[in-house]
Amino acid sequence: MITISFSQYLAPCCAIAKEAGEIIMGYFPGDFATQHKADESPVTDADIAANRYITQALAALTPMIPVIAEEDEVPSGGGHALFWLVDPLDGTRAFVRGEPEFTVNIGLIKNHIPVLGVIYAPPQQLLYYASAGKGAFRSEGLAPPEAIHVRVPSEDGLVVVKSKSHPSPATQEFLNTLPIKQMVAGSSSIKFCQVAEGSADLYPRFGRTMEWDTAAGHAILSEAGGRVETADGKPFLYGKPGFENPHFIAYGGKAES
Repeated sequence: MITISFSQYLAPCCAIAKEAGEIIMGYFPGDFATQHKADESPVTDADIAANRYITQALAALTPMIPVIAEEDEVPSGGGHALFWLVDPLDGTRAFVRGEPEFTVNIGLIKNHIPVLGVIYAPPQQLLYYASAGKGAFRSEGLAPPEAIHVRVPSEDGLVVVKSKSHPSPATQEFLNTLPIKQMVAGSSSIKFCQVAEGSADLYPRFGRTMEWDTAAGHAILSEAGGRVETADGKPFLYGKPGFENPHFIAYGGKAES
C-alpha cells in the first residue's frame, strides 16, 4: 500500500494561496464587475480569476486528486475518497464593500475528514496552515512561522466570533445561553483561525455554509487542538450530497474536568 504524506502539499498550497491573493489584490479596492448567483450571493471578477488560477495550479500539483471549487460547476454529490475543496475568495461581501476581511481557502479531504488546510488573508499578508499530525502554524508577511494552539476559556467569560455578513436569529438564540465576555463580528474563514490561535474561544454558525467555506479552517483548528461539531454534537463531515453544511460550532480549548 502506498501512503501519501499530505504535508508534502503544504508548501505548494501556501504558495498557490499567496499567488491567488496577489491576483485578488489586483482588483482591490477598485472597479470590478459583480454578478449574483442563483442563491443571491455575489461573485466578482476577482473570485473568477482566483478560482481559475487555484484550480489549474492544484490540477498540475496533484492531477490524480479532484478539485471541488466554489466558482466551478459543482457536482451534485460527493463520492470522492480524496479531494480538494477551494473557496478562492471567502468573504466576497466584505470585498465588495471595500473591507479588508477576505481570505483564500484551500482544504484537502480524505475519507470525509479535513487533513490539510491553508487560509491566506491577502490584505494583511497573514497565512495559516496545517496538515494532519503536523500541527498548525501562523505567519505574517516575511516573519518566520509560529505554532498556534487553542486556549482554555477564561473564567470571566468567552470571546466569541460570529459572522458579520450573515447574522442569524438562531445563532443569537444560541449565544444568549452562553457566558460571553466579548463578541467579535467578522467576515471570512479567519474566524476559525482566531479560535485556533487562541484569540477567541468559540465560533458558532447557525446558517447556510458550504464545505469549501469550512474545510481549510476545520483542518487548521483541529491541528491547533480544537474541534468542529454539528450543532447537535455530531461529527462534522465532508463529501455530502450538494456539499452543503449543517449548522456547526467551532470550539477552542476546554477546561479540565
